[in-house]
Amino acid sequence: MPGPNIDSELPAAVLWDMDGTLVDSEKVWSISLAETARWLGGELSPEAREAMIGSNMARTLVLMFDDLGLDRDPVRMAEAEKWMTARTGELFAAGLEWRPGALEALRMVRAAGWPMALVTNTERVLTEMALETIGREHFLVTVCGDEVPHGKPDPDPYLRAAELLGVAPDDCLAVEDSPTGSLAAERAGAAVLVVPCEVAVPAGPARVQRRSLAGLTADDVRDAYARVRTDRVA
Repeated sequence: MPGPNIDSELPAAVLWDMDGTLVDSEKVWSISLAETARWLGGELSPEAREAMIGSNMARTLVLMFDDLGLDRDPVRMAEAEKWMTARTGELFAAGLEWRPGALEALRMVRAAGWPMALVTNTERVLTEMALETIGREHFLVTVCGDEVPHGKPDPDPYLRAAELLGVAPDDCLAVEDSPTGSLAAERAGAAVLVVPCEVAVPAGPARVQRRSLAGLTADDVRDAYARVRTDRVA
């Protein structure tokens, strides 16, 4: 197990969520989710869609089938997953838009020398497509939702990213946009810089809120991490 970060004011690494944080892909997911629901013979409710933000595929399918009043038949759910993945892939291939300031924030953090990981609930096949837009060169490691025992809101993706980077999870700063992802990072022990996208994220002792990544500086990263670290000691 890696030891604690010697300089308590500096994160050992920065861990980035993808959908809604770096790229505006939640709108893409809204399209594929609605079309999948119609393919299954129903209409997805706004409440179910909101609950799916930041979720992994398994939880998303459960929410969808429950919302549509369908039995959780494993065969039918596997068919729905295959159809939705293919449709989402088509939409990803058409190109993804950056969230405001996200590309500049990635470049800034990389230039500042912090190791970075991409930590997403999205499956590997779709993440690889998204990385064509985002750029693989920014990240030392990437962890996807289908590569851990349990996706967000469980801490597994963040714990795995920290393990691969060789750092302690509670020495990391995670950047998230959703309640699901923020909870996962918090449960892993990381400080969380919350930049909401589609839905509001509740405040919490391990969370620092920011409206946008636009204008993010190295001092902002240090300050967010230090604030959480100080609150934990107090």
